[in-house]
Amino acid sequence: MARCRGRVLWLVMGNEPRLDIDAYLRRIGYEGSREPSAETLRDLQVAHLRTVPFENLSIHSAEPILLRDDALFEKVITRRRGGFCYELNGLFAALLRALGFDVEMLAAGVAGASGTFGPEFDHMTLLVKLDERWIADVGFGDSFLEPLRLDEPKEQLQGARAYKFVAEGDHRILWQRNYDGVWSKQYRFSLQPHVYAHYAETCRFHQTSPDSHFTKGRVCTRATADGRVTLSELRLITTNNKGERQERTLASENEYAAALREHFGIALTREFVRPVNQLESS
Repeated sequence: MARCRGRVLWLVMGNEPRLDIDAYLRRIGYEGSREPSAETLRDLQVAHLRTVPFENLSIHSAEPILLRDDALFEKVITRRRGGFCYELNGLFAALLRALGFDVEMLAAGVAGASGTFGPEFDHMTLLVKLDERWIADVGFGDSFLEPLRLDEPKEQLQGARAYKFVAEGDHRILWQRNYDGVWSKQYRFSLQPHVYAHYAETCRFHQTSPDSHFTKGRVCTRATADGRVTLSELRLITTNNKGERQERTLASENEYAAALREHFGIALTREFVRPVNQLESS
């Protein structure tokens, strides 16, 4: 039987709601195996990153971000939006669990330009346990396209980039070697599992604080077969898999709306122009 919660389609078995796996997989254009395997995990992450954008438009439209599976499903799957890390990785974790994967939400501090790390719940990433342990992430913007083996001591190559994990006490640090050959820290995390409520305070900070980089400007980005496309305010940026970049400035909000529709499938409506400070009273 199917039940609608608002506009969210859930399957109901007895009194227990279940994620509509078919609708989710249609959203990300995935038609492969559903067996909980490393290959399935890899294909799901790649499909997700190439279809569902990392975006912060809700923050700039005073649309509250609700860390619940049903609310995230309604936004990302039913309304075909994107989101930031708590939303995208939280919902991806729900999909993986529904498919039979053993998955846990982890908390991470994101590395700044100086190499120091932000607060522990600055980012959500995912631990997936199969025959090996994997880090999966569909909510970190321009980063690893395929899941990474957590316990692999060597570099893990992905195209012109490479990744590695370095232990630091109870934490692991994810490093990335970029196109220029320089290594940089991405984020630091522990293996302590968490639930949505643990991220609530930092999620609220990123929605409301003038000190959050998410409140400073609109961004929408997704991976492509050739690299990445990004809309950062009125700058439209394309990057290929060699790191070569092209950028142009859009002339107007009308052009912005057209680019948002063309590259991300998001229709810009009046709700997107409400000022950020309305969040405080919403």
